Amino acid sequence: MSIVIQLPEVKGHESNRPRQCPHCQGQTFQRWGQHRKRIKDPKLKNVRVYRYRCTSCRRTFRHYPQGVSRAQQSARMKLLAAICWALGLSYRGIEQILSAFGISLSRMSSWRDVQAAAERLRGRQQWRPARLVGVDGAWLNGQGVMVAVDLGDGQPLAIAAIDEKDAAGVLRWLRGLKQRHGIGAIVTDDLVTYRSIADKLEIGHQICYFHMRRWVSRTLHSLEERLAPEWQGLLPQIKQILEELPPNGGRQLLAFYKQVPGPLKHGQIRTAEDELRHLLVRLSENWGRYTAFFQDPGLPWTNNRTEQAIGRMKMRAKTTRGYKTRSGMLNGLLISSTNLS
Repeated sequence: MSIVIQLPEVKGHESNRPRQCPHCQGQTFQRWGQHRKRIKDPKLKNVRVYRYRCTSCRRTFRHYPQGVSRAQQSARMKLLAAICWALGLSYRGIEQILSAFGISLSRMSSWRDVQAAAERLRGRQQWRPARLVGVDGAWLNGQGVMVAVDLGDGQPLAIAAIDEKDAAGVLRWLRGLKQRHGIGAIVTDDLVTYRSIADKLEIGHQICYFHMRRWVSRTLHSLEERLAPEWQGLLPQIKQILEELPPNGGRQLLAFYKQVPGPLKHGQIRTAEDELRHLLVRLSENWGRYTAFFQDPGLPWTNNRTEQAIGRMKMRAKTTRGYKTRSGMLNGLLISSTNLS
């Protein structure tokens, strides 16, 4: 497998004249000299920078070539440093590798490049539309975080330092995302708080099919060993409904629920039949959320893309020595889970 990385183009000189004066927006200039500027770049050592004088305000300014600014590093160098960090190199490692190519870049400069890349990503994503969004929580570096991923391209949409169990905090966060991005539906795991949040926000909700199958399979396996013989015949029928996902699956499960004896009186030990009833009522009540992808063809039935983004975050978090600030942590997590190229 080969990886193609697209880096910004950097020109050695700019052949086009500036369009307007940065001071007064004038459009008539006189060339006012030129000089060679040394830059830190994988390909170029220096570039030619022209100086112009505005005929309107009489002030001078520099006109930099594409990919070059007042900074010593080119745009290509800045992005390359951020990509190296996202791929797993430490700041010291970036410094050592670049020194082998004759580029002297300090660890602090690499850190600033990563932070700047994260801020650019956040600004670029702030208002772009995202109709279908995967949402999940994770515990990273001793901090609970929430991750929202655009299911259209699999790229992180937002990351926030919020514990998944903080229902009020997650609701406020998702309400803001809905207003900015026009979210129409979310895909989540089977955590009960997501159901009420989706209802309050009046958006579609798909519960990840794999999450549902995982906990249902564990429950059914446990019931096979403890359930009374007269109810054992329901278990293969439940499995078949979950495999076929018929439109009336919720009603079928509710009918099974009504066949099983009612709950015991207060103080009595919970039986296998009670667990079976709880399983059936939970599945029947949320059947529309398990099968929402049938009504919305663009809605995925799993939350795999969100989990993949979180997996990349966890892998990068294990190789760091920790984050000193919350903003640094969020920027690092965003960079490590985004395709920068």
